[in-house]
Amino acid sequence: MSTQDYLEIDPSNTPLPQLHQYLLGSVSPRPICFASTIDAQGRLNLAPFSFFNVVSANPPVVVFSPNNSGRDGTPKQTYLNAKEVPEVVVNVVSYHMVEQMNVAAAPWAHGVSEFEKAGFTPLASDLVKPMRVAEAPVQLECKVIEIKEFGDGGGSGKLIMAQVVKMHIKTSVLGEDGKLDPFKMQLVGRMGGAWYCFPDRNSMFELSQPMQPTMGYDRLPEKIRYSKILTGNDLGQIAGFIGEPSTEDLSKAISWLQERGVDDLDLNHWDAREKGASKLLQAKLVREAVALLLL
Repeated sequence: MSTQDYLEIDPSNTPLPQLHQYLLGSVSPRPICFASTIDAQGRLNLAPFSFFNVVSANPPVVVFSPNNSGRDGTPKQTYLNAKEVPEVVVNVVSYHMVEQMNVAAAPWAHGVSEFEKAGFTPLASDLVKPMRVAEAPVQLECKVIEIKEFGDGGGSGKLIMAQVVKMHIKTSVLGEDGKLDPFKMQLVGRMGGAWYCFPDRNSMFELSQPMQPTMGYDRLPEKIRYSKILTGNDLGQIAGFIGEPSTEDLSKAISWLQERGVDDLDLNHWDAREKGASKLLQAKLVREAVALLLL
């Protein structure tokens, strides 16, 4: 890699709209915090923010950032409300409500209820004053614990840290195991620009979580690390292998490949081993692929 392979960005001298696009296009997909707040006069506000995440489970804490307007630098009503009444309901956004959410994102005047404008159903919370969004599959009642301010100009962030004091989860999004089912949730993610995404079985995949040390990339022979056939993800699967392959694993690898028409598997030729391992890795047969490469 050379410097010519990269576009170098200096945030200090990059126009804000351009920097904003680079940042949001790079850090995505982002979950969406559909924040319900209330001011001291009891007026409701509802607005989506994609600078959002959960940062602690004990205690349960979420953070989100209602940035100042990039157009005129004015602070968001959500931020002003959270300073007046330090409570918020974080509603998550599913695909079935995303168009209504987009209506709530419009720059409505202070005092106008986005619940009414976007057609959402307000539900009374149990422990905080702001209303919940009935259409959201999960609603988090939160107490604001701190607000950090990062400047006053356009695009400046106001980081709100809030502790979850009660969760409301629709039973319709739970799986048979009692856990949240991502396919039933269909949560929407924010991409760069005006693009969004949501999970389906063609776009989601699972990775086993390594709960103990794995083989590690550094243990791989150079001919594997610098392979022209195996991809970076292939190498990651091999490096993430736990344990040691056996001759039985090698026999299974050969049988599996032969059953699928790979009759020219000559173990004396390294290219043949690499191609066979690639097929095995595509089928998630990592143990067999490691055996084919290392034994």
